[in-house]
Amino acid sequence: MATVPASFPHLKAFDGGSSLTKAVDFTKVSFARGPQRIRKPSTHLSVARNPNSGSDTVELEPASDGSPLLVPRQKYCESIHKAVRRKTRTVMVGNVALGSDHPTRIQTMTTSDTKDVAKTVEEVMRIADKGADIVRITVQGRKEADACFDIKNSLVQKNYNIPLVADIHFAPAVALRVAECFDKIRVNPGNFADRRAQFEKLEYTEEDYQKEIEHIEKVFTPLVEKCKQYGRAMRIGTNHGSLSDRIMSYYGDSPRGMVESAFEFARICRKLDFHNFVFSMKASNPVVMVQAYRLLVAEMYVQGWDYPLHLGVTEAGEGEDGRMKSAIGIGTLLMDGLGDTIRVSLTEPPEEEIDPCRRLANLGTIAASHQIGVTPFEEKHRHYFDFQRRSGQLPLQKEGEEVDYRGVLHRDGSVLMSVSLDELKAPELLYRSLAAKLVVGMPFKDLATVDSILLKELPPVDDADARLALKRLVDISMGIVTPLSEQLTKPLPHAIVLVNLKELSSGAHKLLPEGTRLAITLRGDEAHEELEILKSVADNVIMVLHNLPYGGERDSRVHAGRRLFEYLEENGLNFPVIHHLEFPEKMRRDDLVITAGSNVGALLVDGLGDGLLLEAPGQDFEFLRDTSFNLLQGCRMRNTKTEYVSCPSCGRTLFDLQEVSAQIREKTSHLPGVAIAIMGCIVNGPGEMADADFGYVGGAPGKIDLYVGKTVVQRGIEMEKATDALIQLIKDHGRWVDPPVEE
Repeated sequence: MATVPASFPHLKAFDGGSSLTKAVDFTKVSFARGPQRIRKPSTHLSVARNPNSGSDTVELEPASDGSPLLVPRQKYCESIHKAVRRKTRTVMVGNVALGSDHPTRIQTMTTSDTKDVAKTVEEVMRIADKGADIVRITVQGRKEADACFDIKNSLVQKNYNIPLVADIHFAPAVALRVAECFDKIRVNPGNFADRRAQFEKLEYTEEDYQKEIEHIEKVFTPLVEKCKQYGRAMRIGTNHGSLSDRIMSYYGDSPRGMVESAFEFARICRKLDFHNFVFSMKASNPVVMVQAYRLLVAEMYVQGWDYPLHLGVTEAGEGEDGRMKSAIGIGTLLMDGLGDTIRVSLTEPPEEEIDPCRRLANLGTIAASHQIGVTPFEEKHRHYFDFQRRSGQLPLQKEGEEVDYRGVLHRDGSVLMSVSLDELKAPELLYRSLAAKLVVGMPFKDLATVDSILLKELPPVDDADARLALKRLVDISMGIVTPLSEQLTKPLPHAIVLVNLKELSSGAHKLLPEGTRLAITLRGDEAHEELEILKSVADNVIMVLHNLPYGGERDSRVHAGRRLFEYLEENGLNFPVIHHLEFPEKMRRDDLVITAGSNVGALLVDGLGDGLLLEAPGQDFEFLRDTSFNLLQGCRMRNTKTEYVSCPSCGRTLFDLQEVSAQIREKTSHLPGVAIAIMGCIVNGPGEMADADFGYVGGAPGKIDLYVGKTVVQRGIEMEKATDALIQLIKDHGRWVDPPVEE
């Protein structure tokens, strides 16, 4: 039986009485970068848990290098086939109750200098008037802590009783002080008791590790006792960007490391019989964020814990980018019934965060209250804790075919658009709308060109101009998808014909010429017996359009998608799957972004899908195209523009984040494949470089530090010169290209 060191009590779950084919000594265990992978020179070990029955088994499997490796199947939510809110205890934050018996709470954070009492009070009132349930305020030092008493008293005198949260980094003494007046304390396990992370590769003996745990307990215990005394709540909030050197050395900057970092503090709370706390697992990468929360909840199921969750994608950015990243991360978890309070972190005024927060909360509330879902099914293939793309993303080319169908989809994720006959009347405008480049009016595909189009109505056979425009698209390997009825009455050479199950069952598709390439439209919740016919046409299928009509009271695109992919995997059908969403007319843009991010993102973060097609009557064509590419990039699939990791402002911020962010974006937004972090201070600045190539971080008032990866390369640059210095840094590393010149 495995030996488990005292500093890794969570590994007792792996020991659980199961018989192993090989005993494993964990005394000198270290953790690989990937989640749920425990590495020794020759051994990987993990728990497999059936998500339906909840039963555990321990398995060893060979990895590519011959060492054992397991894809874990732990339970991480109440149900995989319908939205059921996870049952939690109630945590009181002042007069606001958090937990599964209560509404999903909305919160944000002030941006003013906490020492400026009047400005902070005014900002809190403005946020409260917008509908927030909770407000967080950064408290970095003794002066800020003293100001908190005046802030609280002033708000009470103005009849504002909204709970206040103190955001603490590096300052246990400050936390003790402010716990006497604020309702909740947020501690960051990565820097509350540890020194600032230096990202050093350190070797820890069991004795060294245990000494650091004892140090954390000594520093943290007084705060826990004070929170008990005053009836305060606590958030144990891990950030991917600020893990300690100890955690980094054992686990890497992985979701597993994030969970263990939080559990170190949670065990101390439990030891002291303090349970009025919540967890958070924030990252700027939505995929990492989702994996970390799932792993956290999976561990809580094993331990029998029921603490609520605060959800958020940190440093999400601004505008649609920030809303999309937040929708992907937060929405994915809400669809699984996870999350009790949320914050959308935007590089915008804090009151602007409330509306997208509310939209996400409403989405999760509706899903859980209706328990939207599909007929129960057994799930064997989805990777819950690590991103795995399916095989078979590209169509196979057949010998003798006159056009190359391999280009109608993109290996890293495809974008399809619906095109009307009216748009065909102005071909060059259409080509531009599809983001195709033009040379003397002729289109060619570029990095962010739409891959295929859906043409629900074909032009008449004698419309030579429209037919020529379509031929030019076919010539650049753009797919033309059109319904069966249209192709039978107005055949278009080399079109991909869209058929449904009814048309397949009736044999109507057999009226097409032999070998015609097909796209199959499926809801995803069909009886498996109905799907058997797919096997008979598999050789001709280029793609599946997963199209569950929008707005069904109990329909769930997420769960239907999982069910469909399980069927395809179980039957060896590796069709590329395009998620097709048809929105109602005049739907608000924010609703569209959040709905698409939550419903499609929840599948793509698990590798379930190969692209998307968004239809929304009345919406701007370019908006739908850009939203589609944003969604793919947010799910870490197809990278078509500069990626920004941009924090929201707070009282620690050392420059005007919105202004500086706009300046940097204006000069660097044409660099696809380059990730730039714009961070207001050093709390998460260096750590979030894990998801960035270059970093622009506030180091002191009026001074900027520049990073390459996690390494600071220039310090103390004057603000006026910092953007130019960043551009020069990008050039020095060979990542700069000049902006394209419009034709």
